Amino acid sequence: MAAVGTRTRTEPGSGEAEIGIGGMTCAACVSKVEKSIQGLAGVRSAAVNLATERAKVVFDPSLVTPEALDAAVLSAGFQVRKSAAAEETAETRAAEAAAKDAVYQDRKTRFLIAVVLGIVVHLGSHAHRLPFVPDVLGTPWVLFALSLPVLGYSALPFHQGFVAALGRKSSDMNSLISIGTSAAFLYSTVATFFPGLFPPEIRGHHGTPPLFYDGATAIVALILMGRLLEARARGRTGSAIRGLLALRPEEARVERDGEVIVVSPEDVRIGDTFLVRAGDRVPVDGEVIDGESYLDESMLTGEPFPVQKTAGARIVGGTLNQTASLRARATEIGADTVLARIIRMVEEAQGSKAPIQRLADKIAAVFVPTVVAIATLAGLLWLAFGPDPAPIYALIVFISVLIIACPCALGLATPTAIIVGTGRGAEKGVLIKNGGALEETARIDTVVLDKTGTVTLGRPELVGLRAARGVDVLETLRLVASAERESSHPIARCLVQAAEKNELALSQPTSVRTEAGSGLVATVDGHELRIGSIRFLEDPVDNPAIDLAPLRKKGLDDAPGTTIVASVDGAAAAWFAVEDPIRSESAEAVQELRALGTEVVLLTGDRKAAAERVAGEIGVDRVIAEVMPDQKAAVVQQLRDEGKVVAMVGDGINDAPALATANVGIAVGSGTDIALETADVALMRSDPRTIADAIRLSRKTLAAIRQNLFWAFFFNVVGIPIAAGALYPAFGLLLQPAFAAAAMSVSSVLVVSNSLRLRRAKL
Repeated sequence: MAAVGTRTRTEPGSGEAEIGIGGMTCAACVSKVEKSIQGLAGVRSAAVNLATERAKVVFDPSLVTPEALDAAVLSAGFQVRKSAAAEETAETRAAEAAAKDAVYQDRKTRFLIAVVLGIVVHLGSHAHRLPFVPDVLGTPWVLFALSLPVLGYSALPFHQGFVAALGRKSSDMNSLISIGTSAAFLYSTVATFFPGLFPPEIRGHHGTPPLFYDGATAIVALILMGRLLEARARGRTGSAIRGLLALRPEEARVERDGEVIVVSPEDVRIGDTFLVRAGDRVPVDGEVIDGESYLDESMLTGEPFPVQKTAGARIVGGTLNQTASLRARATEIGADTVLARIIRMVEEAQGSKAPIQRLADKIAAVFVPTVVAIATLAGLLWLAFGPDPAPIYALIVFISVLIIACPCALGLATPTAIIVGTGRGAEKGVLIKNGGALEETARIDTVVLDKTGTVTLGRPELVGLRAARGVDVLETLRLVASAERESSHPIARCLVQAAEKNELALSQPTSVRTEAGSGLVATVDGHELRIGSIRFLEDPVDNPAIDLAPLRKKGLDDAPGTTIVASVDGAAAAWFAVEDPIRSESAEAVQELRALGTEVVLLTGDRKAAAERVAGEIGVDRVIAEVMPDQKAAVVQQLRDEGKVVAMVGDGINDAPALATANVGIAVGSGTDIALETADVALMRSDPRTIADAIRLSRKTLAAIRQNLFWAFFFNVVGIPIAAGALYPAFGLLLQPAFAAAAMSVSSVLVVSNSLRLRRAKL
């Protein structure tokens, strides 16, 4: 039996396992888990994804058990959680979401405690300057008591992470934060209870050395704020897959032994005949046996138009039946359905992304042991060669080096810029979901636009109508709209809306007969109407052909978009052109993207002529048309294989695999929740111009992060030697811990101020 948290699929000689992992915080954690799993004999490969918190392992089941894989994760210092997979139930998904929410709530509680007590500690530390603050609040032991919960509880995850890193013989951001805050707190604690240990020259007029409780608590609160935002983002990681799973119905109506029974979709067998009522979702992929209805396939095609389904038509599991009941034969079930493949493609695409190793974590691996070594060496030198009392001077130097090298500025360099940058983005309708996405967005050189709903509005409109010579075009529109008034087809609704807009009085049709897949025949006010495609009128099955020459003289063959033709009493009367309008901002959006040096590609499943017409109107040179939904991800991957940094912009569920495959997935705000959750960047205002805003903002934010890191290290490079006593031999100057903390604060203020400039960044 597989261990909890591991999903396995075993084949002769080969097995695959997917493990849910908890407790990873950085790329160093990913590396540690991979090394631990790969150290097992029989493991062929192990790929750990930080964003999804999962490991995919290929192994020899004769040598490795799922329990051993779980044990390898545990031995690396991390937790094994319930995995997420396409065949899992809604209950297990809900449990996983609840676990992530618990992590978020825990961090929120720690943050609130740190903020509240930190403010009180700060006020108490300056009680002698603030007349409204009681003097007792500034008493050292009171400050100690107020700081203890912050350093002991709120900062506990940092300390635990530091200890875990030591156990793994590595270091990370937790190491920096834990050492820095602990050094400040322990120094202050010793100064509080044993002030006489410190030389008189560093003690104040009250006989107490400087205290740094306020600095320690402030560091914890600020870093926790960044961790809190990270926890929130991670809590939404699996929303895309959960949304896709929600499309699968819970039951299927199958005909067996002459009656209809309700079963689970997993119990449907290939060849079974199943019934789909109006308003139900299709349980599995199949072929229509009889019946006629319209299905919403937007989750598959991304197009807003419901598709008519008649006998012989293919229907896809998860699509929504809108108008009438259908009987169908199951052709694909389980993992072979289109929806299951889309889910699998999203999971694999997300899993194939290499985690972006944060710059601060890279530097921290060297910075932490280096700082500790410098502090220790400086302390030993002062102990051996310093003036009396040498042990006290050695302790002061050791703590001063650690305080001035406190990672506050280093820890704030990235999160403050991201917080301010993403806040500025929200004002412009851009939501960048994490720092990794921001960094990748800054590197984009190719933008792929999915046409429908991104470049266009996703709402069909009547854009042209012409009547044959001598025919009243408005009267024809009235008759056609009357015939279509009861139809739910979007094109029919478009024609009805056009008639209503022209204040035409619609009549009740005497009869309406739908011709499968082509059009309809109706009688309105004593007139016989035939409405549908050109082929439906020129080459009908059961009706006389209609001569459309009068309409061709009126531009029928050059009509834009989708063309609907109508005849009245056997004579060609008028044609109607329906088109999905291009967003008014699309052309400007393309110009802005080009100005940023990016190549713009239009990707669509539409016919090439229609796609090229749209591309010409908005100024796009490269068009990739007639692409099926499951081919979009391959197109994006091909562009990436060419060395391009690709952003995919889409709005439908069918875009989810392509969004995940791209370096950066960008979803428009009018798109489905699935696309928005899968994407790295969401355009909340559905304005394509905000794509350029996102790139500009990301580039400016990344520049601010680099500047912040430079200044953070500049202060350390200059300050650490001074704190170690480099100026003492020549000038007799020894940096006091108070000044070390001040220098640390200056570096933090500079970093935060530089980040705040992004609030005024011009996008």
